[in-house]
Amino acid sequence: MAFSSEVITSEAHPIPDLMQAWVLGDPGELARREKPVQAPGRAEVLVRIDAVAICATNLEVIASGPPAMIEGGLPFNKNFTPGHEYMGTIVALGPGVDEFAIGERITVEIHAGCGQCRRCRQGNHTSCLNYGLNYGEVDKGHRANGFTTDGGFADYAVNHVNTLARVPEGMSDEEATLVVTAATAMYGLTELGGLVAGESLVVTGPGPIGLLGVAVAKALGAEPVILTGTRDGRLEKGLALGADHVINVRREDPVEAVRTITGGRGVDYVLECSGAANALNEAAYMVNRGGRNCLAAFSHEQVPVDVAHLVRNNIYVYGIRGEGRSATHRAAALMAQKRFDASVIHTHTFAMSELPTALRYARERIEDAIKVVVRNERQAAARGLAAE
Repeated sequence: MAFSSEVITSEAHPIPDLMQAWVLGDPGELARREKPVQAPGRAEVLVRIDAVAICATNLEVIASGPPAMIEGGLPFNKNFTPGHEYMGTIVALGPGVDEFAIGERITVEIHAGCGQCRRCRQGNHTSCLNYGLNYGEVDKGHRANGFTTDGGFADYAVNHVNTLARVPEGMSDEEATLVVTAATAMYGLTELGGLVAGESLVVTGPGPIGLLGVAVAKALGAEPVILTGTRDGRLEKGLALGADHVINVRREDPVEAVRTITGGRGVDYVLECSGAANALNEAAYMVNRGGRNCLAAFSHEQVPVDVAHLVRNNIYVYGIRGEGRSATHRAAALMAQKRFDASVIHTHTFAMSELPTALRYARERIEDAIKVVVRNERQAAARGLAAE
């Protein structure tokens, strides 16, 4: 691949002119196509993608579009490649990049804000006021790979250095894809106040974010941590990750069960990860006066909210998007220190060529799938040759 002289490459990591990438056509339609390999710009690197985890939001984007926004609108038939929870190896450095080296294994967070709006200057880049403005005459430089720019269901991707976190020695590719999932939970706990040691917490919804929310909360010293859900198998995963109590909401009223566990007081915090229509009200009834609720999932319909209860009891509600405020680096640090085993939620691995099957496993929860990972086997082989 012939990049400009300002881009640093290495013979140990040859880069082709074209790559394989999954491209979104009409809603629900993916096709594997050849696309040019992009050159990294200033403060960017080219990542050879080794593994990508499938997120529920990928399923939303592929089926209906939002929250992806390409060229100011829906992402369909715009040569767009989804996928955002990926890790890989740096193979080229853009101009001015000396923070990383070619050959380093990295995992990525999704959002690189524009860097110039008020939210970005406050360090809140996941709330960038120029979200999606990265094209034509309205190019403000915002990037959210897999949402407003090409993502990871491909051989290569360009990432801003601000989105990179080094993969600790000894961590598998599959586990490295889970750092951003743990980081979303970390961001939620940060917005709830961050100092959760000795505080009580309910996590509602034992999906990937909820399960790693349990793990991160326990690593930070929260007690008790209570997990609610509908599937016994997933609740058992929660126990393996440190939950002190689990509640199957098909068999027990979750609000009453939480009140019983806490001696009638309720908990200090709720991390809501289910997206259920009644989730916000139940979360409000679970917390004590002055408690805090963080919403890390969204419902597909408008829902009624008991505002009077929130106001009368001075209950706070926060919504989060992504993995802001350096949460990715903090989650990676906890995982590097073996404070919890994120691989507990990794259930299936497929080759990148089998992406449609992998997506079906994730969507239909086949064989109790929780976190499904796709691997670029060709890239993994290339990494092995480079190491030799």
